[in-house]
Amino acid sequence: MKAKTIELTPIFKSAVGLDVHQAKITACAIVEQEDGTHEVIFKEFGGFKKDRKLLAQWLSSLHPEVVVMESTGIYWKSPFAALEKVGIVALVVNARHVKQVPGRKTDINDAQWLAMLARSGLLNGSFIPPSTLRTARLISRQRQKLVGILSAEKNRLHKVLTDGGIRLSVVLSDINGKSGRAIIEGLLEGKTTAELLQFVDRRVKASNEEIGDALQGELTPSHLFVLNELMEHIKALEIKIRRFDNQLLKELFDYKPAIELLQTMPGIDQIGAAMLIVEMGSDMDAFKSANHLASWTGLCPGNNESAGKRKSGKIRKGNPWIRRILCECAHAAKRTECMFKQKYQALVIRRGTKRALVAIAHKLLKTIFALLKSGECYRDSTINYEELSVKRNAPRWISKLKEFGYMPA
Repeated sequence: MKAKTIELTPIFKSAVGLDVHQAKITACAIVEQEDGTHEVIFKEFGGFKKDRKLLAQWLSSLHPEVVVMESTGIYWKSPFAALEKVGIVALVVNARHVKQVPGRKTDINDAQWLAMLARSGLLNGSFIPPSTLRTARLISRQRQKLVGILSAEKNRLHKVLTDGGIRLSVVLSDINGKSGRAIIEGLLEGKTTAELLQFVDRRVKASNEEIGDALQGELTPSHLFVLNELMEHIKALEIKIRRFDNQLLKELFDYKPAIELLQTMPGIDQIGAAMLIVEMGSDMDAFKSANHLASWTGLCPGNNESAGKRKSGKIRKGNPWIRRILCECAHAAKRTECMFKQKYQALVIRRGTKRALVAIAHKLLKTIFALLKSGECYRDSTINYEELSVKRNAPRWISKLKEFGYMPA
């Protein structure tokens, strides 16, 4: 029996595939003629601004129905913005979805293969936020990098103190808190133990004797030099992060209602809400459902089954920035009195800390989708809000009733 050849059925009459690199953009246009035949046009452009402008003009003259490019690192962003200026919204596709055919590894073949798949309607574009959020991402992601550097410097500070025999972390829960910071600065200034004990907050559970013993170390001039440099760097980073916070909120002024809405959820503060909006936007119509949003983020369970056996539930690659933010929010949410805490406590016993946190982050994301979709504030199913309000306000109400004579004093 003779094997049948399977051909791709075209849906669009004209399609363009762009293979984007740092210094070169290879374009392939497939245009259907009036007689039913199709013409394949190849063209190459440079990677500079003038070349991107020529690319946009050339595509505008073709009037393509669909334009597709790969998400090659960060190189796709400038061509995408250039096409967006002339009214062409390109589909940015995951390279993993179109590289499964062997023997097609040249720039021309890549562009042609993209155009063929796009013309047949076999490619789905990734979520691309508006230009306002794309520029705000630069601030948000750099802030996350600075926070990582700050955490590394604080860890190094703790290590140098321990190396010098100072066991401050034994008696303080956070050596970078108010008491810890004041004590370290006092050490650098050469203050005595008695003077250092004056900086200890009254809420610290350890006794003065225990804190005094923890401060008995052997700090050499080298220790003091490194500690002083670390403290200066930590302070500079904290000031810089505050500047990034202010600029980020300024950039997202138009998204203030969405940011305030997300702040009603446990574990999400103002900056966390702003960074979430930067990554996924506030319009949930861009995603078909909460499950699609979780899949795009990379927080949904893996789907790998063969012959009736489930092989792995490991999460796949997605948006690492939003995943990191949600895991931090999950850390905070599990320490509050809410449904997420109960869910975490149920999972951590049999799944472990990391898997439980990812599950909480997944649940947070689906709740965020529902809030932004409906525009309603978060209300926890495990909390009696009326009882909470009475408990918080009852003493003030009773005092006012007695003051105005509605209750006996």
